[in-house]
Amino acid sequence: MNEYDEAVLKAFLKQQDKLFPEPVADSMEAAEYFLEDCMATVCQNAKEVLEYFEETGSDISGMSKEEILEADEVFPVGDGRYLIVEG
Repeated sequence: MNEYDEAVLKAFLKQQDKLFPEPVADSMEAAEYFLEDCMATVCQNAKEVLEYFEETGSDISGMSKEEILEADEVFPVGDGRYLIVEG
């Protein structure tokens, strides 16, 4: 199970509108519950993001690294890590 620290939760709360038309969480506690419920993944770096999509069988062929990292379901945490939320 993933651990969602304060930086991850804040990044999700701030950026959730890029994936969802309406906020799905309005507090740190709600964000943590939502991320646990949808089994969001924290990747330590961009390489792990690419590995995640390859391992889950996502069709990323033809996409550049930048396009993948800018995908709606990829949230930069701000410290080199990324949160992946499949909505």
